Amino acid sequence: MSWQASASIESLQQRAQLNAYIRDFFRQRMVMEVETPVLSKAAVDDANLQPMIAQACEQNVYLHTSPEYPMKRLLASGSGDIYQICKVFRDGEVGRRHNPEFTMLEYYRLGFDLKTLMDEVAALVGDFLQLQRRIDLSYAQALKQYAQIDVFDIGDEQLRDCVTEFVGADLALSRDECLDIIMSHVVEPCLPKDAMVFIFNYPASQAALAQTFEIDNGAQLAKRFELYVNGLELANGYQELTDVLEQKKRFANQAQRFKHTRPLDENFLQALEQGLPDCSGVAIGLDRILMLKQNTCDINDVLSFGFSQA
Repeated sequence: MSWQASASIESLQQRAQLNAYIRDFFRQRMVMEVETPVLSKAAVDDANLQPMIAQACEQNVYLHTSPEYPMKRLLASGSGDIYQICKVFRDGEVGRRHNPEFTMLEYYRLGFDLKTLMDEVAALVGDFLQLQRRIDLSYAQALKQYAQIDVFDIGDEQLRDCVTEFVGADLALSRDECLDIIMSHVVEPCLPKDAMVFIFNYPASQAALAQTFEIDNGAQLAKRFELYVNGLELANGYQELTDVLEQKKRFANQAQRFKHTRPLDENFLQALEQGLPDCSGVAIGLDRILMLKQNTCDINDVLSFGFSQA
């Protein structure tokens, strides 16, 4: 019946155990738990994420898609290492792996580079899932190995040909949109099972908030990783960009490219101007970790009430 919980009582107990495990993990490392507002006058600038708009005190506000901007304001205020477990909201994301409202762990570590953060995420996730096998692949290696694509060499037209079988030939997709489709439809299903698979060094155009660097062939890459287990994306991490001028430039480019007019988070930009300490941060989907723990393919099995019952 629809009034009853989507998840079993055992599943709810396991969620409580996961939350306790995370809090103990960070207590041992002296990382402070924080809370930041769910409502914001500005939305995240990532065009791939669709924020939900609400009304409060006679003005439009946004339900946050992640707590990234206010947490970075805390870092700039001198908080030190911080983490947060919270609900986040993304419009249009519903299905067996998605719910418009889901639970995220986001945390930031001062002085960590990307590799150090990947090691810590492996310990955090691997111990809970009792999974120790780990495979690290660069983005270019993953596309070469599982999609037979040289990401540095392939032209835009060839890329569009590669995705026609999935989306048809009528859509005018960008290079990054084509790469996203190849990653989700070709690479992810082929990734090794029963292992933590870290994919790192994404194209610079796919990480507006990460530090970038140039490799020998002139390609610009981002200090970004994603973690997959059994083809399920669990985490997205950055070595964070701290340069406010570069950040403003990327936001402007993104607004022009995607023709969106979301209000900029000026508080976040002022915090960057004040000085964000060198750090790396990661967002981890806790519902998906529970899906793996309980060996289910349906996110409703780990939610007290899924979207259709909310």
